[in-house]
Amino acid sequence: MSTYVKVKSGSSIEINRWIAILEENKIPNLIKNAHESGRLAGFGTSGGSVDLYVQEADIKKVEELFH
Repeated sequence: MSTYVKVKSGSSIEINRWIAILEENKIPNLIKNAHESGRLAGFGTSGGSVDLYVQEADIKKVEELFH
Protein backbone atom coordinates (compact mmCIF):
# COMPACT_ATOMS: atom_id res chain seq x y z
CA MET A 1 0.00 0.00 0.00
CA SER A 2 1.36 3.42 -0.96
CA THR A 3 1.64 6.14 1.62
CA TYR A 4 1.20 9.67 0.35
CA VAL A 5 2.88 12.67 1.99
CA LYS A 6 1.92 16.34 1.60
CA VAL A 7 4.75 18.20 -0.11
CA LYS A 8 3.18 21.54 -0.99
CA SER A 9 0.22 23.81 -0.28
CA GLY A 10 -0.56 26.74 -2.50
CA SER A 11 -2.90 28.26 -5.03
CA SER A 12 -4.39 26.03 -7.69
CA ILE A 13 -2.24 27.79 -10.30
CA GLU A 14 0.96 27.09 -8.38
CA ILE A 15 0.00 23.48 -7.65
CA ASN A 16 -0.91 22.87 -11.31
CA ARG A 17 2.60 24.00 -12.29
CA TRP A 18 4.11 21.52 -9.81
CA ILE A 19 1.81 18.75 -11.11
CA ALA A 20 3.00 19.36 -14.67
CA ILE A 21 6.63 18.99 -13.56
CA LEU A 22 5.85 15.86 -11.53
CA GLU A 23 4.00 14.27 -14.45
CA GLU A 24 6.88 15.09 -16.84
CA ASN A 25 9.07 13.10 -14.44
CA LYS A 26 6.50 10.29 -14.07
CA ILE A 27 5.97 10.92 -10.35
CA PRO A 28 2.43 9.96 -9.24
CA ASN A 29 0.61 12.63 -7.26
CA LEU A 30 -2.69 13.48 -5.62
CA ILE A 31 -4.29 16.83 -4.91
CA LYS A 32 -6.73 17.81 -2.20
CA ASN A 33 -8.77 20.85 -3.12
CA ALA A 34 -11.32 21.56 -0.38
CA HIS A 35 -12.57 24.68 -2.17
CA GLU A 36 -13.41 22.78 -5.37
CA SER A 37 -14.93 19.87 -3.44
CA GLY A 38 -17.18 22.26 -1.54
CA ARG A 39 -18.20 24.07 -4.70
CA LEU A 40 -19.12 20.82 -6.43
CA ALA A 41 -21.15 19.75 -3.40
CA GLY A 42 -23.09 23.03 -3.47
CA PHE A 43 -21.48 24.68 -0.46
CA GLY A 44 -20.11 28.19 -0.54
CA THR A 45 -16.46 28.38 0.42
CA SER A 46 -13.96 31.15 0.69
CA GLY A 47 -10.81 30.51 -1.35
CA GLY A 48 -8.17 28.38 0.14
CA SER A 49 -5.11 26.46 -0.64
CA VAL A 50 -4.71 23.25 -2.57
CA ASP A 51 -2.60 20.46 -1.07
CA LEU A 52 -0.26 18.35 -3.21
CA TYR A 53 0.73 14.83 -2.16
CA VAL A 54 3.30 12.39 -3.55
CA GLN A 55 4.15 8.85 -2.60
CA GLU A 56 6.57 8.60 0.29
CA ALA A 57 8.92 6.54 -1.90
CA ASP A 58 9.23 9.51 -4.32
CA ILE A 59 10.13 12.18 -1.75
CA LYS A 60 13.85 12.22 -2.65
CA LYS A 61 13.06 12.68 -6.37
CA VAL A 62 10.67 15.52 -5.55
CA GLU A 63 13.25 17.24 -3.33
CA GLU A 64 15.80 17.05 -6.16
CA LEU A 65 13.33 18.60 -8.61
CA PHE A 66 12.18 21.49 -6.45
CA HIS A 67 15.08 22.37 -4.15
